[in-house]
Amino acid sequence: MSLHSLLGQIKRINSIDNTAAFRECVDNSYAWLRADFDGMEVDTLVTGRAAFIDALVRHAWKLLQLDQVKDLALVAVGGYGRGQLQPYSDIDLLILSRRRINDDVTAKISQFITLLWDSRLDVGQSVRTIKETIKLAKEDITIATNLVEARYLAGCHDTLAELNERTHSPRFWSSKDFFVAKLEEQRARHAKFHDTSYNLEPNVKENPGCLRDIQSIGWVAKKHFNVFDGKLLVGHGYFTESEYNELIECRSALWRLRFALHMTAGRSENRLLFDYQTDVAEMLGYGSEGKASVERMMKSFFRIVRRVRELNDMLLQRFQADILSLKVKQSVQINQDFMLNDGLISPSHDNVFAQPESILQFLLLVTETPDARGLDTDCLRQLRNARREFQHQYFCERMECRQLFMQLMKQPAFFGLGWDIMHKHGILQAYLPEWDHIVGMMQFDLFHAYTVDEHTHRLVKHVYHYFSKDNTEFPRSGRIVRNLDKPELLFLAAIFHDIAKGRNGDHSKLGAKDVANFAQRHDLSKEDASLVQWLVEHHLLMSVVAQRRDIYDPEVIADFATKVRSHNHLNHLYALTLADIRATNDNLWNEWKASLLRELYLMTQKALDNGLQCEFTLQERVDQHKAEARAVLLENGTDEARLNTFWQRMDNDYFARFKPQQLVWHANVILDADVRDQELLVVDLNPGISKSGTELIIYGRDRHALFAQVASVLDSRNCSIHDAQIMSTTDGFAFDTFVILEHDGERITSPSRLKSLKQAIVSQLEKPGRSHTNQRKMSRQMKQLDVKTKVRFYGSHQDVTLVELEALDAPGMLAKIGHLFVDLNISLKMAKISTIGERAEDLFIITNEQDTALDQNQLVELRKRLIQLLDQSEPQDEACQN
Repeated sequence: MSLHSLLGQIKRINSIDNTAAFRECVDNSYAWLRADFDGMEVDTLVTGRAAFIDALVRHAWKLLQLDQVKDLALVAVGGYGRGQLQPYSDIDLLILSRRRINDDVTAKISQFITLLWDSRLDVGQSVRTIKETIKLAKEDITIATNLVEARYLAGCHDTLAELNERTHSPRFWSSKDFFVAKLEEQRARHAKFHDTSYNLEPNVKENPGCLRDIQSIGWVAKKHFNVFDGKLLVGHGYFTESEYNELIECRSALWRLRFALHMTAGRSENRLLFDYQTDVAEMLGYGSEGKASVERMMKSFFRIVRRVRELNDMLLQRFQADILSLKVKQSVQINQDFMLNDGLISPSHDNVFAQPESILQFLLLVTETPDARGLDTDCLRQLRNARREFQHQYFCERMECRQLFMQLMKQPAFFGLGWDIMHKHGILQAYLPEWDHIVGMMQFDLFHAYTVDEHTHRLVKHVYHYFSKDNTEFPRSGRIVRNLDKPELLFLAAIFHDIAKGRNGDHSKLGAKDVANFAQRHDLSKEDASLVQWLVEHHLLMSVVAQRRDIYDPEVIADFATKVRSHNHLNHLYALTLADIRATNDNLWNEWKASLLRELYLMTQKALDNGLQCEFTLQERVDQHKAEARAVLLENGTDEARLNTFWQRMDNDYFARFKPQQLVWHANVILDADVRDQELLVVDLNPGISKSGTELIIYGRDRHALFAQVASVLDSRNCSIHDAQIMSTTDGFAFDTFVILEHDGERITSPSRLKSLKQAIVSQLEKPGRSHTNQRKMSRQMKQLDVKTKVRFYGSHQDVTLVELEALDAPGMLAKIGHLFVDLNISLKMAKISTIGERAEDLFIITNEQDTALDQNQLVELRKRLIQLLDQSEPQDEACQN
């Protein structure tokens, strides 16, 4: 099947009622597109599909005799108006009339649209008079933009000509207003994607540096210059011919990617989701090696979007100056090579980047020019050309470049605009071969939102923010960085922390080796190199301990403090860890994680002060918490004898874990109940008592599967458990506390939401039996990811077993685990729940029937059952650690 034969097939349809024939044509068109994809230029396919649709809609229009209706025109608008259509893109039609349409014509138009829909075409249509169209377009920039690309299809030429005449009138959208609206529209669109092109599931149409950025250039050119061939912009001096050819080359590459995505998805899908990446990569010729093929495809994609974004920035800046008639109001000569024109750095001559050293000297200049807010078009053009000219050698191989690089690292101010320029325009990639390796590197999980290099760029920006006077939300990190003797060491650790990813080894250890090589080449002292190496090798340590260990266990604190060794190491690691978590995913950081890091930091700091006497550190904490809580309770009229009776039933671990205000709330809730009632069940939630989330307490006669039932109820209500303390009083009552958040990490504060959760928990616990039906479904993304269950055992004390579990965070997972513990007569003492994207990384502290640690046989059985339960597959042999 070819386009020519498809057009012939359309002509042979002689009845508007023959829907099957129209549908067959459409189906054949997809077969043609798929068959010719490998051997034909994508530009030909994209314009060919538009030509096919042109013929189809014109034929249907003619069969209904709508071409004979006076003053009625069929017009293609939007992307279809440009004469370019991806396989499943919308077909935007404007049915335009000079006056209101009568009922007979309206009925025929309805039949026309229905036929197109029945033919399985995604049609977007509007039926309007010229007056209505002008009115709506004046109010809506999107409609006005569509009209810029209006193209005649059938009917009355004069009707469309009249519309075009009115849309080019100064009373419609002036060039200035149109440009300002489109510029703001682009800024808002970029902000929606966090102003980065480096998202792991990019939208190939809307992402910064993607097709919409190219279209924005075209819209402005058509509106202001009446230029419908972009090549004419070269003649106007806005582009060089090579830049124009580069833009067209990038557009074709993005078209080809979007084309393959549509064909893979079988619908109009512009998000390059994990679901489709493997098939799209294979269709584009990157191979059938799974992640390796996707990696190659995405690296190519990210190189393209950087080029598009640079060209878009250059051209829109020139448009802005010309269309808005902007004149330079303030020009300051910075040195012999550069001047500052209204905040934009501009070159004074045509060869300001004569050698690689010139680029790094330029970044020093940017750092020392606080009024600079960006680069002008000429500066960006010269920088792009120089970067390509010097690409035969990494800059770090030149001694003067190394000296300049270290000068930059030693100035926190560099990590403002200078660091953005270095990252965005590929200068760090040209400087450091290890960085070149991670540019555009994918991370195949739901934990990370960005590529490795973009994540690191954001981490560095968070560290830079700690130095800012505007940093009010992270005062501890602010105090830490401002007191550092050598802040460059923290920045270097940030740059290198993930630099060894993708090398088939422990990236932390490999990254530490990279630091050693860097330090030797850049003349760092032995002490400085040792600190940076330690930070890179242990950059995950604090996060892992805070989120996956019992930080109120003296042995855990002692072990962590021993590894940290000094206050200096602790301060650096705290600032780096906090920035790392925040840079991983914009939805990942919450007060729960902040509280864990804060608690671990403070307790480790105290342990270091006490010479690692962690038992003493924890006892101090217990005494302080009890004293503060007692004072508040007695002042509020609590009966001291009853309070003592309650507290005597709790061990020191309870008072170490909870803050005084939490102890006060617990006592008030439980003492208000009748503790002598053997059927007592107390369920309460408090959204404000804990900084880390909403606290749920459950107090009552202990029962089987209590944790499993509560976990299932909360999961079904889209809540996440982040911490669970499972305690038993001396007289057989359970005292369980949970810290919960919404699934998106937000705090639960709505009174109606809290009431509903409480009622659901009480209702479940009052039912006979121990089961709860959880109907929450697994997300689309989760279904695409393969997370094998891993079980590790650790011995903290002789009387308990620590179980570290990694598994797919599937609906109902915690409930399944809770029920399994009951089936195996295992008692759960504590659960620490961490969800890292698609992975659950949980810690459970458990004992057996004898209230001691599990023996070897019990460990083997538990591992086997957990893997069978969560993987639905046979477990692999793995040695137990005790």
